[in-house]
Amino acid sequence: MGEMLKENRRMLVYLVVSNFMLYFGFRVWQAMFNNFAVEEMGIGPASIGWIQAVREIPGLMGFLVGVLALFLSEVRIMTLSIISLGVGTLLTGQARNLPFLLVSTLVMSFGFHFFYSSNNAVVLMAVEKEHAPKTLGQLRSLAAAAALAATVVIYLLAESWGYRRLFTVLGILVTAGGLLLLPVGGSKEGLPPRRRVALRRRYWLYYALSFLMGCRRHIFTTFAIFLLVRKYGISVQTTATLFLLNSLINTYALQLVGKLVARLGERRMLSIAFGTLVFVFLGYAYVTYLPLLFFLYVIDNIMFGFNLALTTYFQKIAVTPEEITSNLSVEQTINHIAAIVIPVIGGTVWELFGSQAPFLVGVGVVVVSFILTQLMRIPSERVVVPAMAGK
Repeated sequence: MGEMLKENRRMLVYLVVSNFMLYFGFRVWQAMFNNFAVEEMGIGPASIGWIQAVREIPGLMGFLVGVLALFLSEVRIMTLSIISLGVGTLLTGQARNLPFLLVSTLVMSFGFHFFYSSNNAVVLMAVEKEHAPKTLGQLRSLAAAAALAATVVIYLLAESWGYRRLFTVLGILVTAGGLLLLPVGGSKEGLPPRRRVALRRRYWLYYALSFLMGCRRHIFTTFAIFLLVRKYGISVQTTATLFLLNSLINTYALQLVGKLVARLGERRMLSIAFGTLVFVFLGYAYVTYLPLLFFLYVIDNIMFGFNLALTTYFQKIAVTPEEITSNLSVEQTINHIAAIVIPVIGGTVWELFGSQAPFLVGVGVVVVSFILTQLMRIPSERVVVPAMAGK
């Protein structure tokens, strides 16, 4: 992030602090949720599917970030998102029934999803194309470090404090941190002065891969840890250790991913990721050796970091920087169309056909994604055309 430090130190500091806070709070929620749902509330596979579907509603509404950016800076949206995530985490600790848990999940999720697209938009608009993959990789590495800190806290305190108290206390801390950032949350320094909402047919491959990545991601995130908890009975400490290992590895791996995307290109890196994910999904469908399943979970987490290549791909094909925020937010909506139905369908398919079924569907998704990735082309010189939707 050295180039950004030279050009806009204030923006860099804000990105570092806000990313750390957001991902610290999200990892608290993510690492404890499955154990909390199963052990304290007796949630089954069908109900967990509904909860995860509700969690993805804000992602489906991600297009609203592009609309909000017409009135608020992306930086302001990021700050409000941190506050929302903190409040949702706090409310999770108070949940006593399924409807309340659904509401708390929704509030938390608005914060996470609206932050994600706003954060990516700020980076793509503030950083030159040749530096964007490295900068995104470094920020995601920082997110892994924040997740590492959260996992250590959970590992040390979950048993003595209990899930509810830990959700409540850490939710309050994240909310307070977001409130402290509000005074600097309106900055537009280093960003384009205007925004434009424009969807184009020329972006079809970007949209298609976003949808497939949504399918692949939500099959795995919904059912992988749930499989380990329900079928193999892993404890919250084991879950926390798994997240700890992920965070330790990604603190370094995501920086490397950003550098490799800059060096090797988006198409090659996404091809590697999708090819690897075939074996990850097959493993969760058929492997019963628990240490290998842990290993495959870590590999999947690293492969998810390769998705930054799709973000920088759009930066390179975008007609104008003014369209970046709206299309990143629409991409999030497209990504989450699958997320609304995949957890519900996957939970039902699991109950009808067994735990292998959702992961075999995942194999098909990544194979199609690999094929479409071969169509990616980044023009060396692009002619700017008038900004007309549908072109």
